[in-house]
Amino acid sequence: MLPREEVVAAIRSASAGGQPALVGFLTAGFPRKEDFAAHLAAVGAAADVVEIGVPFSDPMADGMTIQRSSRSALGQGVSLRWILETLAGLESRPRAPLLLMSYLNPLLAYGLERLPAAARKAGVGGFIVPDLPFEESDELRAALGAEGLALVQMVTPVTPPSRLAVLCSASEGFVYAVTMTGTTGKSVAVPDGVLAYMDRVRAVSPVPVCAGFGIRSAEQVARMAGHVDGVVVGSALVEVLERGEDPAAFLRALRGT
Repeated sequence: MLPREEVVAAIRSASAGGQPALVGFLTAGFPRKEDFAAHLAAVGAAADVVEIGVPFSDPMADGMTIQRSSRSALGQGVSLRWILETLAGLESRPRAPLLLMSYLNPLLAYGLERLPAAARKAGVGGFIVPDLPFEESDELRAALGAEGLALVQMVTPVTPPSRLAVLCSASEGFVYAVTMTGTTGKSVAVPDGVLAYMDRVRAVSPVPVCAGFGIRSAEQVARMAGHVDGVVVGSALVEVLERGEDPAAFLRALRGT
């Protein structure tokens, strides 16, 4: 099975029972670089997919929590190269598929010609690149495709229907359905309009649909059931790690277990 297909399979398997799959996000190297492997193992044991944030100096889609975590990780010398080398050197990787969330500049600096092979060697199943427009993604998509890696597309509540169909048909692994306009970190009440929007995305997507931005509670996750295949838990999980609490326990609580 290709890495991108493993992401699809993990989400579909987890959501088969009626509850959304959990995609857990952590910023690599935050709060302490030396704890990254342990945190990855803990999140990977409780989440169905793990999204690893590559720290960047100008994370335009991220709210204050993830911006703060990126600054801290950069200050400790965390880079895309370090992340890939660390993942490749792990004695055991989480059972959950791994994705990297990175802005485009670190990928270009690393080199698109060698990134896919290094990512696959590291056990990475694909990438989410928030600042890469679909119209400019052909080069990266082709490079990742040579190794069977996913390029996840993002949609928002204001994405026009015609563009929504294009983005969903092009997305691999899953479609990242942003719950709101703006940045990550703000809590979302999940009004009926958000659920209707998720239903629209799901109706045209050939791959699973995961809702992200503002997911913080078991009540939100339960309300999303039946409208999405998974939810992305980012800022809230980063805050759990920042406080030194148990990320696995937090993720289990989101499932109501």
